Amino acid sequence: MRAAAEPDEPGSRVERSAAVVRQVGASPRDWHGVLYSQLDADTADAVISAEIAYFGELVGPGGALEWKLYSHDRPADLGARLAAAGFRAGEPETLFVAEITQLAAGLPEAPPQGVTLRAVTTAADADLVAEATEAAFGGGGDRARARVLARLAADPETVWTWVAMADGRPVSAARMLVHPGTGFASLWGGGTAPEWRGRGIYRSLVAHRMRLAAALGCEFLQVDATDQSRPILERLGFRALSVTTPYEYHF
Repeated sequence: MRAAAEPDEPGSRVERSAAVVRQVGASPRDWHGVLYSQLDADTADAVISAEIAYFGELVGPGGALEWKLYSHDRPADLGARLAAAGFRAGEPETLFVAEITQLAAGLPEAPPQGVTLRAVTTAADADLVAEATEAAFGGGGDRARARVLARLAADPETVWTWVAMADGRPVSAARMLVHPGTGFASLWGGGTAPEWRGRGIYRSLVAHRMRLAAALGCEFLQVDATDQSRPILERLGFRALSVTTPYEYHF
């Protein structure tokens, strides 16, 4: 899936070389990153330097590059090599995968009492996604809104984003991507406003997306999860496969 990645930001493009798969944003301040690499001890340092130089020309001073490192990437000391080149490691997340047929019995049929799930279909809904994202993560609302609006404009039938509403306001938002030819759907977002955590909203959003993924013919779900979501996913039957750590370089 990483080698065959498609752009997931408005106006971005994916580029491939013999060594890396990278996403290039539409403007210098968009997200830019290395999604996948095929390196060894002999080639890693030169490729890292080349990517820094490549993105440095694209984004200029004040821009940033993220290298999305997985614990099974090679060489085994790639993280240390990135750090030596000037990257800084962010908070790690766990890569979870589950077979959809093994999840159905453990997921709720309906959202918790007082919560409704609203499909995102309009520009006004994109504002709700932005508000929920800000409440859950303390930032990222503008990026989330732009992503929804771009998907609505390009292919409204595949937006696959929902907002959890409670007390008349958005308290969580989550989206799903389907990856044709792989059997996979991936789940993103799902963060919940602090005062609404622990009530089953995250589980409900996983269940809702799982059922749609099954209806679309998907066999597996993938999630990159924080430690906060990890216990929930493990109880539902997801299996941890790897750890992913964002390494950031600031120009």
